[in-house]
Amino acid sequence: MKSIFFSKQKNMLLSIVIGILMTAVLIAIPTGYEDALIYQGSERATGIVTEVDNSAIKSSGLIQSGEQSCVMRIEDGTFKGQEITGVNFLSGSLEKDKIFKVGDRAFVTLSLNGEEISSAVITDHFRLDKELILLAAFAVFLIAVAGKNGFQAIFSFAITILTIWKILVPAYLNGYSPIWAGIAVTVFLTLIIIFFVYGIDRRTITASLGALLGILATCILGMLFTDLFRINGAVMPDSESLLYSGFQHLDLTAIFMSSIFIGASGAMIDLAVDITSAVHEVVEKKPDISWKEAAGSGMNVGRAAMGTMTTTLLLAYSGGYITLLMVFMAQGTPIDHILNYKYVSAEILDTVAGSFGLVTVAPFTALTAGLILTKRKHAIWKQSAVEKNSGMAS
Repeated sequence: MKSIFFSKQKNMLLSIVIGILMTAVLIAIPTGYEDALIYQGSERATGIVTEVDNSAIKSSGLIQSGEQSCVMRIEDGTFKGQEITGVNFLSGSLEKDKIFKVGDRAFVTLSLNGEEISSAVITDHFRLDKELILLAAFAVFLIAVAGKNGFQAIFSFAITILTIWKILVPAYLNGYSPIWAGIAVTVFLTLIIIFFVYGIDRRTITASLGALLGILATCILGMLFTDLFRINGAVMPDSESLLYSGFQHLDLTAIFMSSIFIGASGAMIDLAVDITSAVHEVVEKKPDISWKEAAGSGMNVGRAAMGTMTTTLLLAYSGGYITLLMVFMAQGTPIDHILNYKYVSAEILDTVAGSFGLVTVAPFTALTAGLILTKRKHAIWKQSAVEKNSGMAS
């Protein structure tokens, strides 16, 4: 028992060290897009709105256009403490426009002429402080409930975000193959996330193999049916803006294909870990169990989980499109037309291909767990039985 406890402690220490190192390295990696052209010759700052002038705003029902003028007191940067007049441009879009009132804290972009401010554009409300509060509360709650596993989960969370932002997104922008870049990042994240759950253990190999086989199946299905559905990557939000911003070389369709298996990978990792942990518990309680029995137990767990996991994907993908569904219903659009629309077909492909991958994860993981997790335990059990029998004979 002491050796097992020490092993767990060693894994915990190793995961913390690796988590800190990887987080630090990812933070230090440059994306290559830090010095955007639109921010050259300017300075970004935060400020408090002290006065507002809405006289230049034109209202037409729900739509507001024109501009709002705001006096702001700068809170940081070179011009800290100064009061400037900033402009908030309104385009008539409820999605993008914002209205400021006295006391609001906002981001402002200051255009410079030498050391003087030539103009100031208010870009958005300042939300980072509230986001930090929410993240801190989440971290504290996670650690309080899950203990050391919660602490490791925070590393997984941070590394996943940093990997997507620092590696995956720049790789896409630089024209690397979206499929291969997506697979490489997904494999890396799968191994890291499961490592933070189990450490250096047979269960890490088991769950990783099961999840990656399911991700591979989803990748193949996504590529095949994207072509069969004749779906273009432009169905993704803001994708056309990339093309108009000087990135005409991007293969949006391949990026869409990669998004299918990347989006479903989290649920697959979850299912693989559930099945692996269940089989491990069975083997711990019954060391002499055969690999076929262990795999059967894993499949029983997988069958129970698959029903909820596939529904989880459906809810995750459809939740962001509830207003679109409301528009279809309000207009009386026939259901066959709805299902045939390109962007609806894209969501169907996302959901079904991901669900298909989830279904394959269960047998893959159960079989792998049966083969890997029972081998060592069965050998230890036989050795213990022999030693016990020899002791009794003596």
